[in-house]
Amino acid sequence: MSHPSQFSLLGKRRFLPFFVTQALGALNDNLFKQSLILAILYKLNIEGDRGIWVNLCALLFIVPFFLFSALAGQFGEKYAKDRLIRLIKLGEIAIMVVAAIGFAFDHLALMLVALFAMGTHSALFGPVKYSILPQTLRPEELVGGNGLVEMGTFLAILAGTIGAGIMLSSGNYTVIVSLVIIAVAVLGYLASRAIPSAPADTPQLRLNWNIFSESWATLRLGLNQTPAVSRSVVGNSWFWFVGAIYLTQIPAYAKDWLSGDETVVTLILTVFSVGIALGSLLCEKLSGRKVEIGLVPFGSFGLTVFGLLLWWHSGQMPQNIQANDWLGVLGFSQAWWVLLDILGVGVFGGFYIVPLYALIQSRTSESERARVIAANNILNALFMVVSALVTILLLSVAGLTIPELFLVVSLMNIAVNAYIFKIVPEFSMRFLIWLLGHSMYRVQHKHLELIPDEGAALLVCNHV
Repeated sequence: MSHPSQFSLLGKRRFLPFFVTQALGALNDNLFKQSLILAILYKLNIEGDRGIWVNLCALLFIVPFFLFSALAGQFGEKYAKDRLIRLIKLGEIAIMVVAAIGFAFDHLALMLVALFAMGTHSALFGPVKYSILPQTLRPEELVGGNGLVEMGTFLAILAGTIGAGIMLSSGNYTVIVSLVIIAVAVLGYLASRAIPSAPADTPQLRLNWNIFSESWATLRLGLNQTPAVSRSVVGNSWFWFVGAIYLTQIPAYAKDWLSGDETVVTLILTVFSVGIALGSLLCEKLSGRKVEIGLVPFGSFGLTVFGLLLWWHSGQMPQNIQANDWLGVLGFSQAWWVLLDILGVGVFGGFYIVPLYALIQSRTSESERARVIAANNILNALFMVVSALVTILLLSVAGLTIPELFLVVSLMNIAVNAYIFKIVPEFSMRFLIWLLGHSMYRVQHKHLELIPDEGAALLVCNHV
């Protein structure tokens, strides 16, 4: 019996409106944030070190995940998710109006307030975004649905980054940015109106408005789940630790090690984002439409291998040459190896992250799912802040180069995931079974739908 492709979900009302809503949200996050950063760097009349303001932008966007993720987790369980998404999207429109006024009058403080509010919007949306999927998708659709969401998110991030650069290159950028961010917010709200009903999981839940005590309680809830779920939360956050380091260093890496201009930065971001999107989409096919956590060690192995190759090939690029655009850089044969390594990091990152999200969703009880995802978001934010501190320590204090930083991160990846797989042997066992089933034995299966998910089944074997 043939199964429909995961892309068939894009034709179903129970998935498509949500997919469009979350993709437009990720797009607007990056359109606004990147436009603000570029305006600070090139457009606004600012005294002092502009780099401090850029770092402040990153901080203002990440702080709401510490402050409000716990509340978001409670909201996601107490209230109907479809109504909650629509309310959050209405808030996005109001935030973008404030941001547009800030751009129109070159009012930096107003734009920074809008950036903090947009971070709050994303923090509130996160737990609802991932907890609604198990509610609207069938178990065999969960991996494919998560793959599509990750694909849409990373391609939207890429589109927002590139789109901001295009808008800021215009002499009339204030009007263009203002109109675009408001239009995208409105489109996101209109898409959310088509999301079907998703009732509350725990409507009787009493809200704790103390964000500090609730954040601690939410973190404890997430880390006190079964070992498979709790270590998946840690593994998920580790992915964002690694990803934040790669994404943060791409501009400097393109300039100093590839002798490239801004177009080379865009090229590397495109290759990286396409790699993650491709890996995310391949997860359904490789997992056989099940939540196959055996892909996690496979993804971890690939992240390490391609990270080491990126360090190795970077040292073979010619240095101290005139800055090139992306076509000029592609004229160096070694640059193709570097781009292949970056693509590999992205693809295996997709193999790593999608099964972890699917496992967290499928093995967490409905009454706790949104709060566990909120705990994951808090931990993600913490790991991303720590990644920035580690990067500063290794680059500025220890004096490492960027490729050497990639080397250290790849070696750290071995240690962190060895710990996770030791605590939860199921990851390694599933990987071994998956590897044998896709290589040596090449098992073919038919009519698996005849085997019930629950209850008894009689299996009569005619072969060892």
